[in-house]
Amino acid sequence: MLSLVSCLCALYLAGFASPAPASSAPAVSSELSVAPPASSSIPDASSTASAAEPTATVPFASTDSNSPLWSPESGDPAPIRGSLGATLLGPSNLPMEQENPDLLAPPTSDNGDVSNAKWPFAMSHNRLQTGGWARQQNIEVLPIATCVSTSLPSMSTFSFDHQRWPLSTCASKRVQFGNFTGIKPQRRVKLVLFCHVGSFSIPSQWAYVISGSTQVSAVDSDGRNFLATVGPGDLWFFPPGIPHSLQATNDSAEGSEFLLIFDDGAFSEDSTFLLTDWLAHVPAEVIQKNFQANPDAFSHIPAKELYIFPGTPPANNAVAPSSPQGEVTSSYSFAMSQMNATQLSGGTVRIVDSTVFPVSTTIAAAEVTVNPGAIRELHVRGIGSFPIGKLTETIQWHPTMDEWSFFLEGQGRVTIFASQGNARTFNYQAGDIGFVPTAMGHYVENTGNTTLRYLEIFNTDKFQDISLNQWLALTPPALVKAHLQLSDETIASLSKTKPVVVG
Repeated sequence: MLSLVSCLCALYLAGFASPAPASSAPAVSSELSVAPPASSSIPDASSTASAAEPTATVPFASTDSNSPLWSPESGDPAPIRGSLGATLLGPSNLPMEQENPDLLAPPTSDNGDVSNAKWPFAMSHNRLQTGGWARQQNIEVLPIATCVSTSLPSMSTFSFDHQRWPLSTCASKRVQFGNFTGIKPQRRVKLVLFCHVGSFSIPSQWAYVISGSTQVSAVDSDGRNFLATVGPGDLWFFPPGIPHSLQATNDSAEGSEFLLIFDDGAFSEDSTFLLTDWLAHVPAEVIQKNFQANPDAFSHIPAKELYIFPGTPPANNAVAPSSPQGEVTSSYSFAMSQMNATQLSGGTVRIVDSTVFPVSTTIAAAEVTVNPGAIRELHVRGIGSFPIGKLTETIQWHPTMDEWSFFLEGQGRVTIFASQGNARTFNYQAGDIGFVPTAMGHYVENTGNTTLRYLEIFNTDKFQDISLNQWLALTPPALVKAHLQLSDETIASLSKTKPVVVG
């Protein structure tokens, strides 16, 4: 998205300076753009009639479609695009190259350097347990993703996950209680408990259920409790320091799998405080005094942590224990799957943030579908101010959030524009993680033959973006014309509402 911004800022220059020699390289300066308009006055905001025809001082951008040259299913990977490149003579990892055509043979519009913005969960180390498995992504494997990390756990129908306390604030995790990898597991249930310990900075936890159902429970600092069963496509959110549990139900024989998002890119699932680990390191006498129990009451505490382990599934009609303090005032779960998706010309979108899920104050999200051949429109999330030539107006945008994404099905590609001519294109398949830093322009294109479905995740309380189409449509036409040399007809066709997904 931001890439488009740079284009606009550079093109605007074309109307306010004397022409540069044909052999001169373009520079980031208001001196290099277009010849000055006939009048120095600012044209009427709704018309381009008074704007002089711009005189190009740099070559026009290429009209080459720059499509991927092969797909994961067909074509022969080769580092050749047009007259550029040459055959690959040395060793190669064909499956990786087949999935990443725009890295091996990048579009000619790519340029400069952009940090790696792709991590396949298939490359994450998997922690196998008797009740399921869990793998994660954080800055150790995707350094660009500093604000969010993830964990993906999986629990089978009769397994528990450990009770724990996380130690940092922005990470994502994928957990499965069941069969995600194609290996049929035993039935297990997972139980996870987060508690605040000392003055540690504890991350909030946001979750999206991929498969199966998970029963979640929590207790806040006032002793109010919560219990709910969360199904596929639904969410839960636990604020920092809230002790909670997760347990796979027997709704599916294969258990439950969900995506956990933490608002700290350095978070590691392996560094959390676990209930069993904690009590195993407290003197028995102290435990007896704390709970006013006899010596035998806590004599079977595990000697080391339990992470994801077998257990008994919860009853379908389970209710939270009665608390004299009552229940939490704001639900920790949200039925995203029951929302009516917004129908768009190229797909659909569901948006969930604190305006509809009040407790989710640090994570906002969108579930987006993109039809074959359609795109999630060019957009930007960032903060900046760009002067428009020698005029006094500026074009600004103010959302301030990185974008973390997880691809649920289908395949697509994203070009990230990082300003100063730096742009790079990445290809994604189901199970991949993507990341776009604040203030970098991008799009998401469906390059496959089936629906592309993915999540957009933001470390903020409210979902925001700036649509390039809407931005241009609501900018004085003369300024747009000076930047991009568009015709009046094209400018008039721009959308004053966000297209979001265009097909």
